[in-house]
Amino acid sequence: MNSKDQTKQTYSLNEHLQIHFDQSWITDIKKRFESNGPWDDWNLYQLAYESGNSRLITDFDELQSLYQLSNIEPMPHQISTAKKVLTEMRGRAILADEVGLGKTIEAGLILKEYMIRQLVKKVLILVPASLVLQWVRELNQKFNIPAVAQKKAYMWDQYDIIVASVDTAKRNPHRDIVLDKEYDMLIVDEAHKLKNKKTTNYQFINSIRKKYCLLLTATPIQNDLKELYNLITILKPGQLGNDSQFKSNYVVDKRIPKNESQLREELTSVMIRNRRSDGQLDLTKRNVRNIPLKLSEEEYDLYTSVTDFVRKRTEENNGAMGFLFSLITLQREVCSSRDAVFVTLVNLFKKTTEDSPIREMIWALVDKIKKINSHTKAKSSLELVQQINDKVIIFTEYRATQEYLLNFLKEHQIVSVPYRGGMNRGKKDWMMDLFRKRAQVMVATEAGGEGINLQFCNHVINYDLPWNPMRVEQRIGRVHRLGQKNDVHIYNLFTKGTIEEHILHLLHEKINLFETVVGGLDLILERLEKNSSIEKNLYKIILESQNEREIHNKFNELGDSFSRVQTEVYGEKEFNQIEPEASP
Repeated sequence: MNSKDQTKQTYSLNEHLQIHFDQSWITDIKKRFESNGPWDDWNLYQLAYESGNSRLITDFDELQSLYQLSNIEPMPHQISTAKKVLTEMRGRAILADEVGLGKTIEAGLILKEYMIRQLVKKVLILVPASLVLQWVRELNQKFNIPAVAQKKAYMWDQYDIIVASVDTAKRNPHRDIVLDKEYDMLIVDEAHKLKNKKTTNYQFINSIRKKYCLLLTATPIQNDLKELYNLITILKPGQLGNDSQFKSNYVVDKRIPKNESQLREELTSVMIRNRRSDGQLDLTKRNVRNIPLKLSEEEYDLYTSVTDFVRKRTEENNGAMGFLFSLITLQREVCSSRDAVFVTLVNLFKKTTEDSPIREMIWALVDKIKKINSHTKAKSSLELVQQINDKVIIFTEYRATQEYLLNFLKEHQIVSVPYRGGMNRGKKDWMMDLFRKRAQVMVATEAGGEGINLQFCNHVINYDLPWNPMRVEQRIGRVHRLGQKNDVHIYNLFTKGTIEEHILHLLHEKINLFETVVGGLDLILERLEKNSSIEKNLYKIILESQNEREIHNKFNELGDSFSRVQTEVYGEKEFNQIEPEASP
């Protein structure tokens, strides 16, 4: 065989297909070795060497995912969290950052890292229905993770990374399919909803077979130390012993721990909580404006009549707390809109017997409602929206008020969209897109106060103020969060001479909720609410006080007690805060 035959060989598999092997380079490189060159340019060799060197993994703890993210630049606290979960917690952790600090980003970073290391392939992400598409978008756009939203039963087998709502996953036929699989990683958002181990949600998620697990919640404990124990049991069964051992070793009362240092050490191994107050975060400012409103004569007449009705009915029912809640709701609804109070009165009317004297009282109130032709708050909101001339989210407590506002804004050529509980996943996502691209206003009930991200908007109108400070903070956290480039403007509407004025006084002047981001607000409330929730205390104050001055004084006392607890939390480094040290 000649040299030509040696360098170019042809193999015929059949008359149509031939494979050619060119080995001429062997002869060329042999000659170079024999004559010591010529070789390629030295600069090209240096570049090739540096390129190869840059791809070397020199430290096992170094996050490789950071080199593959082109659409996001994680914050230092998020990188630190991801490293800690990877190296110290072995992929099982509670991510408990305060609202708006990017728990989703941390989870995405951790997931990406495990996928790059080929430790994770099959992933299940369970979130509230309203957040499914948001999670899918974030994972795809920011992390290039091919997540899909679960829609049909066959998708459980067809796709490796699925985002689904807990409610969908726990129902048949999905339940059996999910429990039959073994997942490399399980991620659960809003995990505080799993606090009760007797619920079907808890039992279902606890039954899922998983190698790694991330639980995301801004409030890992709300009412009882047992809630924290239940979450940790999902992550690492036996970490805190069984039920009786946990109570014996760590619980004095449901909100008061013992052996704090030991419990803190146990929590540090499974939970990371970053705070705004740590000083590592560059958040924009909050600008707060409280707007006092005077009710019209007709509105105030309805308010005083409802107040009298509430007091009389309270005396007749000996102050039964459940009964009081429904009656005081009437007062709050009058401050919101005639539509809201009308719906409640009609429902109350339906529950009474035909011979009940209450029916006559209700009809008298309905007559007063008919005399109200306009809403003071609605007019003020319209003026604000027109002045702002930018995206605005309006929060209301009541569905009837929401419907009224949507129609009212439409009459004045303001494009608005609703957002509320009860909407299916697709509709909520559609409303979000409409608000982002077309509408100026989103009118949201409390369903808009949790989970959704609205950094493209920096104006919030609190049309009705919740009585729980944590819910107010959750609302503001929708816009005042990482990614917000502008200062956030918060407008609090309140009607003078009503319970709203007292509530604003408590939240704004006594608790100082709006001017600063209250780090650890949930922890302060936990201490304050040892015997009863702050909302129950407020109801009790209003009903037991004889006049407005007494209400004002008791609200001051409650506010002072909040300040004392706040000083204790920040002045003492004790474990009643129920948290580990923030990650470095």
